[in-house]
This record gives sequence, structure tokens and C-alpha cells, in this order.
Amino acid sequence: MANTYSKMYIQTVFTPKYRKALIKDEWKHDLFAVMGNLINKNGGQTLIINGVEDHVHCFFILKAKVSVSALMQIVKGKSSKFINDEGLTPERFSWQIGFGCFSYSHSHINNVIRYIENQEEHHRKTNFKDEYKDLLNKFEIDYDEDYLPHDPI
Repeated sequence: MANTYSKMYIQTVFTPKYRKALIKDEWKHDLFAVMGNLINKNGGQTLIINGVEDHVHCFFILKAKVSVSALMQIVKGKSSKFINDEGLTPERFSWQIGFGCFSYSHSHINNVIRYIENQEEHHRKTNFKDEYKDLLNKFEIDYDEDYLPHDPI
């Protein structure tokens, strides 16, 4: 695609299965580094990855020839394998099916990066479900409450 030029800024948000609080401070930065490398090797350019114990935000530039779904399948699948191979959780780890996906203009990059950098502080004030619904509403995405990420069990 020699004459194709694009720069798509994408944020994805996803949770461990059943939104369990399994992502621990001791190893989350290693996990985020693995995820960033997977994005970079498979059609993206990582800008920032951060999250808290029950969800992750990835912000990256996506190449035109790659679908978000294909990239997230790789990132989620191989990062689950990393967590399980390293024995980082007491039970078998997997991500919840699906993800939220939001696109941004170039002028919003710094705001999105700051927002993702400050996830720990942000979640002292608001819970994940409200944050996620706010994103869906802000982007005018129709959703069914039954298909939002499960509450923790």
C-alpha cells in the first residue's frame, strides 16, 4: 500500500475475566511492557499502557492494514500466556471477551496520555463500570448493560 497514509489513534480498554482484581502492582509494569511490544510488533505503535487491578487501557497508533480486533486478539492472547507461564496469578488467567475501542484526533493525544497515566488517581474517585459507561456515552456507542464487563465475582 505504497500510497496509503494514515495515523489512527486508538484506545482500547479491557478487563480480566469476571473483572477480577488480578493485576498486581509488583508485575503490572512487566505485563504492560509485554503488551506494548506485542502492539509494536503487530501493526501498532504504543503510546502508553496503564491500568489498575481490574482493567487495562492501551493507547496506540494503528497502521491502516491492521484491524483493531486482530491486534487485540494477539495482545490479549499472548499477554494471558505470559501471565500464566510466569505464574503471576494464583489461578489460570484470562481476559474477559471483548474490549472497548475509542479513536481520537491528533489534538487529543496529550489529554488521553495524561488520563491513562493517572489511572490510579482517577480510580480513587470513580469505579471502572462508571468510567467505562462514561466512555461509551461520550463516544455515543449504543450498548446493552447485560454485555458490559461483568462485576467482580
